[in-house]
Amino acid sequence: MVNPVISQRRADPAHVQALVDSGLHPLMARLWAARGLSEVSQIREGWPALIPPARLLHAQAAARLLADAIEQRQSLLIVADYDCDGATACALGLRALRAMGAQVDFLVPNRFETGYGLSPAVIDLILQRPESRPDMLITVDNGIASLEGVAAARKAGMGVIVTDHHLPGDTLPDALAIVNPNQPSCSFPSKNLAGVGVIFYLMLALRAELRERGTIAPKGGPRLDHLADLLALGTVADVVRLDANNRLLVTQGLRRIRQGQMHVGVRALFAMAGRDARSATAQDLGFFLGPRINAAGRLADMSLGIRCLSTDDEREAMDLARRLEDINIERRALEGTMREQAMESVQAEAQAASVCIYREDWHQGVIGLVASRLKETYWRPALAFAPSGPGEIKGSGRSIPDVHLRDVLDLVSKRLPGAILKFGGHAMAAGLTLRTEAYPDFVGHFDSAVQTLSGRTHFEPLIETDGSLEDGYANAEVAGELQAQVWGAGFPAPTFRDTFRVIHQRLLKDKHLKLYLERGTQRFDAIWFNHCDTLPEFVDVVYRLEQNVWNGRVSVQLLVEHAVAA
Repeated sequence: MVNPVISQRRADPAHVQALVDSGLHPLMARLWAARGLSEVSQIREGWPALIPPARLLHAQAAARLLADAIEQRQSLLIVADYDCDGATACALGLRALRAMGAQVDFLVPNRFETGYGLSPAVIDLILQRPESRPDMLITVDNGIASLEGVAAARKAGMGVIVTDHHLPGDTLPDALAIVNPNQPSCSFPSKNLAGVGVIFYLMLALRAELRERGTIAPKGGPRLDHLADLLALGTVADVVRLDANNRLLVTQGLRRIRQGQMHVGVRALFAMAGRDARSATAQDLGFFLGPRINAAGRLADMSLGIRCLSTDDEREAMDLARRLEDINIERRALEGTMREQAMESVQAEAQAASVCIYREDWHQGVIGLVASRLKETYWRPALAFAPSGPGEIKGSGRSIPDVHLRDVLDLVSKRLPGAILKFGGHAMAAGLTLRTEAYPDFVGHFDSAVQTLSGRTHFEPLIETDGSLEDGYANAEVAGELQAQVWGAGFPAPTFRDTFRVIHQRLLKDKHLKLYLERGTQRFDAIWFNHCDTLPEFVDVVYRLEQNVWNGRVSVQLLVEHAVAA
């Protein structure tokens, strides 16, 4: 729908040479330098390079509270979020706390009944539990905005420890302790920890506290590095920036997965996704395992995902993974229908600086995915809405780098008072609850706010490439080297740009373009997923390099991301 601008990442030649002199592969040196690295020490993959837990504000105070609770045999309850980050954070917390002697259970809110985070409605649910009331609540991947929920918990006699990574508001909840690298006065160098990373750090601090008290031996306690597969899964699935510290966590997790040292639930998810754990990549976690966990929170009950990741029973894990697979299949079908309906609606409307779509028959658990597809297709900030209650609709939005979505919603709330009942989020993603009758006025105000804050009426996507791939590196061995690296948000996987001659092309399953390309003396198999239009004889192609394994034979394949006539 939109024509992208293609640019090339630039690498400082001095940095490239310094990396090569350190023994790095010349291509890898060029790729790393183009991503801001200048020396090998900036990619440290061993645990000793991990930022110490003591640098995370209030981690030690929270650890002392948990150590006291364990010694006093208090009952703990983890309150999780309903996405993959929240599920992995909950499973990691359960495993670590139980291994350190805690009495701990979990509860995950239902997005359709109690909404996001530790709300007063969640506290009401906890108070109605038939089992004994917990003494302390621990939030994972939520809580920093739960002022009313924390207040309700304390009024009911329950202490609260908040662990979160989302941006705080002007007022913090009145919790016993808040562990969040993004809270004021926290000097933790990595502000990009996912929720699972924050609870992992708290568990490191707790183990250190128990060692200091003599509760466990000086070098005893659970092997927390054995939880790295959960760390990697949640970190990648939440699309947080892969800074050096996060890359370390993901690298360690992938290493364990490739060695077969993963929890049975993770192994079951790999099996259901049809992916080979021995060659696992960050893309496997983000595009195959993560969505299967997320589907439970979108359409059903995220406790299925948490139970899958926290059980040690292989049969139970596989049964739960099958249920998650069934839910994910349902999610894909529902998303496909909603996406087609959204595309039809948008094509019937005049072009604008933004996209807003609402249908009374849509499922609110999938609107975020629809908004994401609309954003990618039209390269504009997009909001999709579905009914959420009497007189209310719920919206989920995705944005582009030029537009800070939360700021746009804040401006609309000021220009159209009373229309938005609540909203939250960040630059690239946000959600809101809107009065149904206000929707027609909201659409115009939203588009106006986008134009006001960006100063633009249209936007063009940017495709960044790493330039031409040297002939000698266009092979299966280099493709394997690239696939073994940890790429992701803030450290994008390499894409290359070259001119090819199209030798042969045909459609697969009526929707994927299969290509046979030639460059110089080399010929390549290539595929352009979800692209049906045939190409001219000579094309300028943006592509990724990938290994293709078929009947035991390993070859190189090009994954086309964009192509135009040369």
